[in-house]
Amino acid sequence: MRVLGLDYGSKTVGVAVSDPLGLTAQRVETIWRKQENKLRRTLARVEELVAEYGVDRIVLGYPKNMNNTVGERAEKAVEFGEMLRKRTGLEVIMWDERLTTVSAERTLMEAGVRRENRKEYLDGIAAVFILQGYLDSLSV
Repeated sequence: MRVLGLDYGSKTVGVAVSDPLGLTAQRVETIWRKQENKLRRTLARVEELVAEYGVDRIVLGYPKNMNNTVGERAEKAVEFGEMLRKRTGLEVIMWDERLTTVSAERTLMEAGVRRENRKEYLDGIAAVFILQGYLDSLSV
């Protein structure tokens, strides 16, 4: 069982994948796009990664507000999840991602990554946290 984890942002999608046993998450890459609504290449790249890693489901970060309400970013994530489901035919699980970007930023700071280099890794690390949270929930 391989699971793909995604952190969907306005200009990037952080990508992580589980190991074949579904125990740990590893950063794969960050997919960049020039405009928020230009998703054709992003969807095509996700589709390539699904095939490359033999993924059987996708976990997509669901950025709810801290008060548990659903805002514009969360609605866009749901729309993206629906596009992924139609394009790949796979189950897309929406996973509460509150504070994952904050945790990823803190991890990069603690690792000594320079401020100007953090953006390159931030979304991928956030995707790892999203996916690892999901994988950990399966073993409870």
